[in-house]
Amino acid sequence: MNRFIREWLPYIVIIVIIVFIRSFIITPVIVRGDSMYDTLKNKDVLLLSKISYRIHDIRRFDIVVIKDNASGFIIKRIIGLPGDNVYYKDNKLYINDKEYSHHFTDDVTDDFTLEDICEIKNTECNGKIPNDMYLVLGDNRDVSADSRIKGLIDKKDILGHAVYRIWPVNVFGSI
Repeated sequence: MNRFIREWLPYIVIIVIIVFIRSFIITPVIVRGDSMYDTLKNKDVLLLSKISYRIHDIRRFDIVVIKDNASGFIIKRIIGLPGDNVYYKDNKLYINDKEYSHHFTDDVTDDFTLEDICEIKNTECNGKIPNDMYLVLGDNRDVSADSRIKGLIDKKDILGHAVYRIWPVNVFGSI
């Protein structure tokens, strides 16, 4: 029995460490669909940091993976943070009445207001995104099922921060 434990203990420890890391720290995620195109492409493999938001707050324009009842998860970009008033007018993004230019999409985005987004789930907004809620958009606005369709996203549904692309190899690196 002692010999068996001595031989197999290193393998068991390695397996436990890998399961721990994958469950609580970082895990691979495969992009499904084109809602984040041109930034991410279908079948890209990303590393999802599950601990990033325990270390620091969710930041505007982070790419996050969100639990979704219909498809398991979706990948979107954080646009609006708690306390923000976000709207699009004439294909321009406004956050707290300040125009933001962004480099991640050239798509035309139809006008919407925060009130339009809040009505989707009957969320009480009072002109600002409520605490622990976020407005997310896909970079490929024409095909993205994001906050314009799903409403505001609850912080508890954010699984983590997509930090690295590991496949395909020719675009390996931080996102």
